[in-house]
Amino acid sequence: MNRIQELHKLGQSIWLDFIERSMIQSGKLKALAEDGVTGVTSNPTIFQQAIAKSNAYNDDLLRLAATTNNDKTIFEGLAVADIQAAADVMRPIYDAHQGHDGFVSLEVAPDLAYDTEATIVEARRLHAAVNRPNLMIKVPATQAGVPAIRQLIADGININVTLIFSLERYAEVKEAYIQGLTDRLDAGLPVASIASVASFFVSRVDVNIDSRLDKLAAQQPEKALQFKALQGKAAVANAKLAYAQFEQTFVGARWERLVAAGARVQRPLWASTSTKNPAYPDLIYVDPLIGPHTVNTMPPQTLEAFKDHGTPAVTVRDDLDGARRVLAELADVGISMDEVTSELEADGVKKFADSFVELLAVIAERRKALALA
Repeated sequence: MNRIQELHKLGQSIWLDFIERSMIQSGKLKALAEDGVTGVTSNPTIFQQAIAKSNAYNDDLLRLAATTNNDKTIFEGLAVADIQAAADVMRPIYDAHQGHDGFVSLEVAPDLAYDTEATIVEARRLHAAVNRPNLMIKVPATQAGVPAIRQLIADGININVTLIFSLERYAEVKEAYIQGLTDRLDAGLPVASIASVASFFVSRVDVNIDSRLDKLAAQQPEKALQFKALQGKAAVANAKLAYAQFEQTFVGARWERLVAAGARVQRPLWASTSTKNPAYPDLIYVDPLIGPHTVNTMPPQTLEAFKDHGTPAVTVRDDLDGARRVLAELADVGISMDEVTSELEADGVKKFADSFVELLAVIAERRKALALA
């Protein structure tokens, strides 16, 4: 049994935070599934990198370009084909786990992140286009995204809620999930087949806060050691407190009514788990966040690192007092988590939107070059 399979015994699923056509066609994704990877996540940045660096899309791109010069339509055709193919690879896992695992995620266009109704329309359309039971539609956890999540869950669509940074927004996301299930049950519709994850972003929290601590150290050199000691601590602390919140949410009479109808918890998913600071351990956002009913979506290099030297053990409940202390100490030195997480949410939406613009530019350039070839 490898380390990934050991994690499954502890209740944590490992999903691959990457998709690229050649890895599906070559059988690499199937091999990863046999190793214990039970899902795939994508986003505009991943697709931008995949299409820019691979010739595997050329034939389809030419075929689609013959029918339209709308680069967004062409991208959607390429993405839907990849998601369908990946979902088919993961389908045996989905079936074997009775719909608990084996999902592939596709994100709504990032330029819709602040438009509730447009997000709902786009999510429904993508859900129909992919037409796979093990699809999850990714919806950003913006203020506008939260009511969209409730409606889409009520529609019976599997949702991967993405770009969660704050504990307060996470609470709203869980409530939207429960309300969506309740709406559906009250309408006499089944809830047993619906799955959702709440993607809590990790490493980006440290990147933001570490930068703030560096600035404080430059301004107050006499306290530099104090600021240095806080670096690399906030992201895991924030995630641990999110898990504690998760365990407190899915209990009580309201939830038990849904459980009786077959409802499943909305699992916390740890996203952005690669190490951004080379001075930190490569598994700093993996080893401390292992626990039941969780998912960790890892890019390929982090996945390989865990397979080589990860430590499978339940850790996510460890030292909650220490996690609270880290956030309290950050507040004491003037770092507001509300300000940090608001900034990260806006920046996260912008990064995906920028990647989407770059992606469409890559498609336009490739389309023109292939037409001239």
